[in-house]
Amino acid sequence: MFQRFLAGKTAVITGSNSGIGLGVAERLAAAGADVVLNSFTDRDEDHALAEKLAAAHGVTARYIMADMSKGDACRALVEQAGRCDILVNNAGIQHVAAIPDFPAEKWDAIIAINLSSAFHTTAAALPMMRDAGWGRVINIASAHGLTASPYKSAYVAAKHGIVGLTKVTGLETAREPITANAICPGYVLTPLVEAQIPDTMAKYGMGRDEVIEKVLLERQPSKEFATTGQLGDTAVFLCSDAAAQITGTTISVDGGWTAL
Repeated sequence: MFQRFLAGKTAVITGSNSGIGLGVAERLAAAGADVVLNSFTDRDEDHALAEKLAAAHGVTARYIMADMSKGDACRALVEQAGRCDILVNNAGIQHVAAIPDFPAEKWDAIIAINLSSAFHTTAAALPMMRDAGWGRVINIASAHGLTASPYKSAYVAAKHGIVGLTKVTGLETAREPITANAICPGYVLTPLVEAQIPDTMAKYGMGRDEVIEKVLLERQPSKEFATTGQLGDTAVFLCSDAAAQITGTTISVDGGWTAL
């Protein structure tokens, strides 16, 4: 879809050894960007994933382990990358419980990984972008950054916070060749979601198609999952010259969820 206009740029993508993060990394690499993959593990297969990405797209790809729950580690990830023209804050976790029953440690972990990590990586990346004279901050928020659901207090609070952080970053860089935007996906067909489908079928006594339409995609009017490739292409678009005046805002990829 996109030519290799990002050659010479380096993209750091947090939480990118699977799912949305990996999909974004693949599309950025296809557009010519060197990429830094990240997660909290440090397995041979993590590094092999980077090697596979590099071979497939003719770019440099590295895997750097960093715990996104720790601010110092978030900043060290960007510093270890050595260069960060494109920062994609994607790392996130989830927990579902009513507010009185929500474990405090789960709240703290979700806020740290889903929100605070983006503050720390952005703080480390902006000086590099300013030195380079160009930059893109892309935060993977959620439809839950614009609306809410019960039993997801920490996740919704964090994603609303990501949207707010995106606006502030966009305003602070508005007079520079740097933009900051948030992509707000609805339900995305990732390996994690795919793995949940059989259990959900059993729980509700439904077939696959029925459980997807009536349970998983209940709030998604299109009744279709977004794909990791579509989110990756949205990220690539935000890196293009066509998006140079798009900053401090959100782009929904949610099949109409937030139009309701």
